[in-house]
Amino acid sequence: MKQDVITKMLEQVASGEVSVEDARTALEGIELSEETYESAIDHGVFNRVEPGTVVRAAVTPSGTSALVILTSLWGLGWTLFWAGSMTYGLFNGWDQQQLSYHFAMTMVTLMIMGIVYLKWVLPDLVVVKHRRGKFIGPKDPESWQKYEV
Repeated sequence: MKQDVITKMLEQVASGEVSVEDARTALEGIELSEETYESAIDHGVFNRVEPGTVVRAAVTPSGTSALVILTSLWGLGWTLFWAGSMTYGLFNGWDQQQLSYHFAMTMVTLMIMGIVYLKWVLPDLVVVKHRRGKFIGPKDPESWQKYEV
């Protein structure tokens, strides 16, 4: 999971790369009260926002985690195996039940990879859209056309 600046700085202080005084100097002037913290969490969740506002999650998922990389490699291997064996079976006259099994296993593997991708790679992003009231303007009777058939 990607880390923010403060977490990186805390790890650098813990490892001894950055001194405590340098970290305090870098964070000087940053103030976060409890009210500011609560309003940042509640914004977009309990308050109505303007249409077109982009609301992002506080913690975005990371595509560089070991789970995502291992699942991708695992899925790629098994997808190639099942698709390759299905192709081999097509050319060697296997029956439909065996071919459909290999096709189903290929699809299940791709679905698992898709679920992991949706859960841990895609960022949580919401574009807020509200339905607007409809407005029908007045029609000028002089602009009407009379059509005769």
